[in-house]
Amino acid sequence: MLFNSVSFLIFFPIVVIVYFAIPKKFKNHWLLIASYYFYMSWQPVYALLILFSTITTFYCAVLIDKADTQKKKKLYLTVNILLNIVILFYFKYFNFFIETILLFFPNLSISKNNNMLAVVGISFYTFQSLGYTIDVYKGKVEREHNFLTYALFVSFFPQLVAGPIERSSNFLPQLHQTYKFEYNRVTDGLVLMAWGFFKKLVISDGAALIVNIVYNDVTRFTGIQLLMATILFAFQIYCDFSGYSDIAIGAANVMGYKLMRNFNHPYFAQSISDFWRRWHISLSGWFMDYVYIPLGGSRKGEKRTYINMLITFLVSGLWHGASITFVIWGLINGLLNIINRFFYNKIGKTRSENPIICVLKAICTFIMIDFTWIFFRANNIKDALYIVNNLFSDLSLWFVNGYFVSAMKDIRFYANNGIVIFICIAFMFIIELWEGKSELTNRINNSIWLLRWAFYYAIIILIIFFGYFGKSQFIYFQF
Repeated sequence: MLFNSVSFLIFFPIVVIVYFAIPKKFKNHWLLIASYYFYMSWQPVYALLILFSTITTFYCAVLIDKADTQKKKKLYLTVNILLNIVILFYFKYFNFFIETILLFFPNLSISKNNNMLAVVGISFYTFQSLGYTIDVYKGKVEREHNFLTYALFVSFFPQLVAGPIERSSNFLPQLHQTYKFEYNRVTDGLVLMAWGFFKKLVISDGAALIVNIVYNDVTRFTGIQLLMATILFAFQIYCDFSGYSDIAIGAANVMGYKLMRNFNHPYFAQSISDFWRRWHISLSGWFMDYVYIPLGGSRKGEKRTYINMLITFLVSGLWHGASITFVIWGLINGLLNIINRFFYNKIGKTRSENPIICVLKAICTFIMIDFTWIFFRANNIKDALYIVNNLFSDLSLWFVNGYFVSAMKDIRFYANNGIVIFICIAFMFIIELWEGKSELTNRINNSIWLLRWAFYYAIIILIIFFGYFGKSQFIYFQF
């Protein structure tokens, strides 16, 4: 079930109304049923996979808690991690593994499984449940004694298929609380959901129409057309993913639950490392705590730190998808972060309050990040290399009268409201600047009524007149 579907617009109000109407002791049961229904609406068999992950991680934590030696605790954790990773590997990486083997040994009599089930959100709930067992093993949290409560922690429908990847220390205690209907909290959640729908339906889905034309047939295009599609993809993926996070956080807030913030204005970042502190915060934090630090972090010398950073980003690339393009995307981001750290260590922190310098640094960071998105979006490595080689081709024509208009017509820029999309992107940046360090809903609530209602009506009008109400999935569902 997609957030941007009629089914969800019926499903969500029913879930909320029943949730507030039933007694406390049934609330978690109701949300668990709703969450499984939500997930099974894609494929009923999905329930078996998430149930397997839930059972294994729950009882692993039980065994760890009851084990009388550290050796046994480690054994139980290792077995559990391997079980879940094997499942994740089979459904997400098996065909990629076979392709890689055949690339080096083409004569082997093995083949891909073309009937492989594509499991929506498997990486998200697998990482969330594994994070719980690792935290129990490390003694950071106490194990959950109620299986149904833990099952809801793993399957909570707002963030089930694309995060945020919640920590057990933050979310599990909330599932033991009772939340009553509060008008201000509910309206805040609905406003955040509307903001997420605006980013998804207007900016992301609008940009996708142009991006797909170019990236699905790259050899037809050169120069300014490739550049325009690449710039638009940066906003497509940001508005798609942060839009989902806003809807998820808002939906949870309506019912009283606080999910962690997943994005913090990443395109305002003034360095690569700053960007990754702002982008997909829940996943970046997960890799920091469960991959980078266990590898040694920055505790074993500068060279080892660089190696650990590179490994972490390579794993992050693989997490995003079973393709060489994602591996390269992770590798480039790892190298950029290493370079960033190297110069930081050499020249120290140079933070300027000059707004012009800040803007220039943000633009440079955006350019580097946008370059990496080429490998993230390209259908294969051949397409990615073609784009890189032709991104600035035909430079002499760029300033010829009428060339830009003609090039944009070829990618249906005007027919697909390209100008409106850029106006909406500018509007989004203005709102993010206005939001500052506070939460959007707090900023709105503390504003004069005229500004507040202007924001409400602007969002509603833009969604109604320029929103794309098809059934386009969120990009991160594939991960």
